[in-house]
Amino acid sequence: MPPPDKPIRTAGARLRAYFLTGVVVAGPLAITASVTWWFINFVDGWVKPLIPARYLPETYLQTSIPGFGLIVALVGLTTLGFLTANLVGRSMVAFGESLLGRTPVIRGLYKSVKQIFETVFSQSGTSFRTVGLVQFPAKDMWSIVFISTPPQGDVAEKLPGPDEHVAVFLPCTPNPTTGFFFYLPRREVIELTITVDEGAKLIMSAGLIQPEGQKRLAALAAEARKVA
Repeated sequence: MPPPDKPIRTAGARLRAYFLTGVVVAGPLAITASVTWWFINFVDGWVKPLIPARYLPETYLQTSIPGFGLIVALVGLTTLGFLTANLVGRSMVAFGESLLGRTPVIRGLYKSVKQIFETVFSQSGTSFRTVGLVQFPAKDMWSIVFISTPPQGDVAEKLPGPDEHVAVFLPCTPNPTTGFFFYLPRREVIELTITVDEGAKLIMSAGLIQPEGQKRLAALAAEARKVA
């Protein structure tokens, strides 16, 4: 039998397909560039006022250099980390923390913020490094959660029942920075093998970007780099 004829696409359909293809290609690039530009300007706005005018490039070039503040911040933070790693730096940090610890209001704020930063940026911690499934908001309705550390202290003692509990964060779609935080028995959480990054993309896309598709795209990108 002869192959069926391909459907004839009108000029309007072709233009529509070209337009949608352009949106798919240009949209992510435009959003990425916009967010990157905003972040650079945000850091510059914080750092540049702290730099003496004689050290700013625009003092001599008569034009602003975007990203100069970001570069100074990266170099400064790296240098600070290097200095803090030795004995003298640790002693200075301990002395500064002891002064903050004697300040009534600031000490609570500083300790809370420091604990959050140490938890988020810790390389050995386990918080938000595992993805799971829980029944929410009703039975037989499953939602993606990020599994945190088990409860400790007074919270662990007051939770009812003999079961081991775990803390989970249930992000909302499409903004995963908002959601619900709650404790539940570990046996009610089904752990997944996908990464937190894959889980976040799954949530932000409302299920359109599946982990398997992300892995295939990563494999194609790796193959393209090898060919290049």
